[in-house]
Amino acid sequence: MSLPAATSADAVPVDPAADESIPALVARLVDETRALAGAEIALYKAKLGERVAAYKGAVIFFVAAGVLALAAVIALLVGLILSLSTLIGPGLATLAVVVGVLAVAGVLALVGSRRLKPVELDTPR
Repeated sequence: MSLPAATSADAVPVDPAADESIPALVARLVDETRALAGAEIALYKAKLGERVAAYKGAVIFFVAAGVLALAAVIALLVGLILSLSTLIGPGLATLAVVVGVLAVAGVLALVGSRRLKPVELDTPR
């Protein structure tokens, strides 16, 4: 048995886009580009959501540790005031501790502000 001979119509694939005009093709390109951009944004949102969920538990523990550390510092300062109050009285002990803590806070703020570097933004010209 022999196969039927191929005609020229069989050799050329039919492309439905071949009949579209250039404005229609450009419009389709724009629509597909918007769909692609929307899909990329959705993908990055999903990835960000996964990362946030992964770090959420760790952040909760860090916040709890920070709260407990702050409570410990407050207890230490109250103990310092109580210890100094036997020597110089409660009012002066409180004043001395407050002034000392504010001095340390001021020094830390000064060091922190000096470590900040001005950010130069590149602006197109």
